[in-house]
Amino acid sequence: MNIIVVEDDRDIREMVCQSLAQNDFNTIGCPDVQEAKRTIRENNPDCLVIDWMLPDGSGVELVRWLRRTEPYSQTPVLMLTARAQENDMITGLESGADDYLTKPMSLRELNARVKALLRRPPAYHEQSDALRVGSISMNTRTHEVHVGGQSIDLTKTEFNLLRLFLQNPDKVFSREQILDAVWGTNAYLGDRTVDVHILRLRKLLKPYGADKMIVTLRGSGYRLSHKIQ
Repeated sequence: MNIIVVEDDRDIREMVCQSLAQNDFNTIGCPDVQEAKRTIRENNPDCLVIDWMLPDGSGVELVRWLRRTEPYSQTPVLMLTARAQENDMITGLESGADDYLTKPMSLRELNARVKALLRRPPAYHEQSDALRVGSISMNTRTHEVHVGGQSIDLTKTEFNLLRLFLQNPDKVFSREQILDAVWGTNAYLGDRTVDVHILRLRKLLKPYGADKMIVTLRGSGYRLSHKIQ
């Protein structure tokens, strides 16, 4: 699998690339946004590791560009940054990143997180291409999602989160169960990651009146209801 590492610090970039290569990934390093975009177009990566602060722009803006550009809108992204405040993490995740790791970091943890982004647990494989609950419909083969007949665009993580709910309507999932199903059992993430992605998914569904179908059960987790609450 191809992984592009976008990091302006040469030592860190080479260290990350070398570590990923030792885990049998093909890696390409880029020092800035412009070279990253060119390299992404030429290599169609399976995953990206992106620093926040880059000499010619922001890693957050690069992630947003990915999310609105086909065929990269669902490519997994791990943000790697020295910005450790909760608000920074939320901004990074809301921009479309799937995971967030702060420097200084463990290379072992970085590799584990990349593998988790690329892996989906077998327990939730879809039984049919077509899923539908209420006004929300999904084709798991073509990755098309419609709400009230209108097409909406989702990141890979948002798609897998919504698919989990559509495959299990009215089933209550704890945050830990959602983390295992969507990010993988070895992902080093906290409950806040689930909450942020639920918030993002609700925002996408809100214009169509379907955001209230995702119900919060205090102390238990979340479920997708057939009926708008």
